[in-house]
Amino acid sequence: MTDKIPVTVLTGYLGAGKTTLLNRILTEPHGKRYAVIVNEFGEIGIDNDLVVGADEEVFEMNNGCICCTVRGDLIRIMDGLMKRKGKFDAIIVETTGLADPAPVAQTFFVDQDVSDAARLDAVVTVADAKWLAERLKDAPEAKNQIAFADVIVLNKIDLVSEAELGEVEARIRAINPYARIHRTQRCEIPVTEVLDRKAFDLDRIIEIEPEFLEAGHHHHHDEEMQSFSFRAGEVDPAKFMPWITDLTQREGPSILRCKGIVAFPDEPQRFVFQGVHMILDGDLQGDWGDAPRESRVVFIGRNLDAEAIRAGFMACAV
Repeated sequence: MTDKIPVTVLTGYLGAGKTTLLNRILTEPHGKRYAVIVNEFGEIGIDNDLVVGADEEVFEMNNGCICCTVRGDLIRIMDGLMKRKGKFDAIIVETTGLADPAPVAQTFFVDQDVSDAARLDAVVTVADAKWLAERLKDAPEAKNQIAFADVIVLNKIDLVSEAELGEVEARIRAINPYARIHRTQRCEIPVTEVLDRKAFDLDRIIEIEPEFLEAGHHHHHDEEMQSFSFRAGEVDPAKFMPWITDLTQREGPSILRCKGIVAFPDEPQRFVFQGVHMILDGDLQGDWGDAPRESRVVFIGRNLDAEAIRAGFMACAV
């Protein structure tokens, strides 16, 4: 993992403040060099004065960052960036405001060359505190962006009352109880809170963000979007592995994210997994030590039969 370049997917609905956050990353004196892949250089609103040298797709920024436009294919651009390896510390992919982040995230698992060179670090979603509630009613993409997020930058908090802010956070939590939420104005947030979060890193799930544990058995329902988690003791790998594989293949389109830590009998290490739709990644990592050998799984998705999933998981219990 260590020599793979971390990639942050930056998403958020139109007007939420992605560009503001991106410009902040590109201009602040953080001492890091980022390669930023943007949809269209023209529409992103990066100040032309910041651009040092521009060829067709790759732009150098004053502070050593590189900018690329995705007129082409993400995989092709990634290949191009890998030829410049060593010139930057991390990559940021900014999606269009109407995009579902899933296909971008999947690229880092599906394409062998890309996954050998880079690792998905986190999905960061910028949300507009004033308008998010409206967008969640009429824009499925806005819901996907919240559901997929590891980090949510809840921006423009100065435009709403404390009560409204509480309501919009409750809406976010109903869709995604596991993401870390930061309240901001004009996307003022330390770069370290959005970059190099290792949220997609299996090792990191072991250190588990407290939210992952606290989520407990809550069932969150947001019309069609759900998130739920289940716990059991040890599970039988001969039952669990076929079950989770079959579930993600069958229900993959409806499962936006899943992750978990599982205890197998007589296995000193934890089995850690996470998935995006039908793509599943898992490994034995980190000894249980004195920690209680408890298996926990989390699912975020649409139109899932929570009871059937619970029953399937519990049937794997030893």
